[in-house]
Amino acid sequence: MWNGYTTVKSVAELIAEQCLALTPENIPVSVRTRAEELLIDVIGLCVAARNTDYVKALIASVDAGGPCTAIGHAATFGAAAAAMINGTAAHGEDFDDTFEGGPVHSSAVVLPAVLAACERFGRDGHAALVGTVAGIETLCRLSMVMPKAIHKSGFHPTGILGALASTLAVSVTLGLNRRQTVDALGIAGSMASGIIEYLAEGAWTKRLHAGWAAQVGVRAARMGQQGFLGPRTVFEGTHGLFHGFARSTQGNYAVLSEDFGRKWFMDGITFKPYATGTMNQPYIDCAVRLSKKGIRAEDVADVLCETAEGYVHRLWEPLASKHRPANDYAAKFSTPFNIAVAFVTGGAGLAAFTEQTVRDERILALASKVRYVVDPDNPYPKAYTGHIRMTLKDGSVVEERQPYIRGGVNDPLTRAEIEDKFRGNCEFGGWSRGRINAFLEYAPKLFDGKIDLALLRG
Repeated sequence: MWNGYTTVKSVAELIAEQCLALTPENIPVSVRTRAEELLIDVIGLCVAARNTDYVKALIASVDAGGPCTAIGHAATFGAAAAAMINGTAAHGEDFDDTFEGGPVHSSAVVLPAVLAACERFGRDGHAALVGTVAGIETLCRLSMVMPKAIHKSGFHPTGILGALASTLAVSVTLGLNRRQTVDALGIAGSMASGIIEYLAEGAWTKRLHAGWAAQVGVRAARMGQQGFLGPRTVFEGTHGLFHGFARSTQGNYAVLSEDFGRKWFMDGITFKPYATGTMNQPYIDCAVRLSKKGIRAEDVADVLCETAEGYVHRLWEPLASKHRPANDYAAKFSTPFNIAVAFVTGGAGLAAFTEQTVRDERILALASKVRYVVDPDNPYPKAYTGHIRMTLKDGSVVEERQPYIRGGVNDPLTRAEIEDKFRGNCEFGGWSRGRINAFLEYAPKLFDGKIDLALLRG
């Protein structure tokens, strides 16, 4: 067999061993609490997106029938389809969590895969907890092996690395052994995908990346469980995942195992306060503060922002199209639009990104005045910062800076704020107060006993 030719453990073998050693008892209370908070956030996001055109189109493209829940829908589906629908919905409005070291969106990938596997195979809350923690913690760590490289190569790290993380999560949830888990990871490497060409015209494919990665986890884990062989060196190999998607095999693989089980990167995951791209969040806070100074959009002559070089190709260029986004989804990936809509409306929630706002000439007029300069000392991706310098028509200058993203390690959202966000998302999606409260009561119990998601249907 392929493992008989060497005594050197591959990266996949090391990852599998440390994650399969996790138990509910050796997961700290703080980590379990974080898993609960991520669960609450994901469910709310799925409900918020349940009536969108992209979710309706995705549901219409797959066959209904099966034991698994598509959150907020009456129909049930097979495990892979349910994972794909829920992952796409959770990531669809770009309101899901992010990890600053990456960036990657973890819970929108991992939780839909784990929940689908539990429903399909009758796994309990303890299995779900261990699988969730294994997948999310590993995805955070994978994003730090070669920071920025996958994005620079034209791929979406959540789609690429998420496919492996969801596979690991489902493998742990289902109780696969080391060999089966390593095979599953190797298989997932050939299923990972996600180009970032959605940036050109605001196409829907970025939304799909989290859902596709979630369903990869279900499929690859089941194949590995049945003995389908995958490459043991899927991560670091000459033709492995990082070679293919980051253009290099030279990375910090040690971060995948250093202090695993003692240091938890998932403790530092950011919960977004705004329904838009991660790196825009601090700019929005700056814009909101400026809007409270009594300045009218018509009073502004020029807006200059310092930014990170890593932001430019996604959020700033081509600048003309960022000044006038093609549609509501493209607007989420335009820093000029985010600044303008936040300044004019006082926020950037779900209602800030609509076909009406992207045609609002007052917002677009301000967005057209926003330009940027690259700050070579910007700490991205270790931290996300914001800066706005407005020059008014009377020659006066106002300026705001933010050295961190709100909702992250420097200014975390409280449990109450996370639950308030959940309530708002569910109300947006049309759920009653009774249904909202019923899930909030159930959420702390999900990781303890039998998993029953029937209350999330319809």
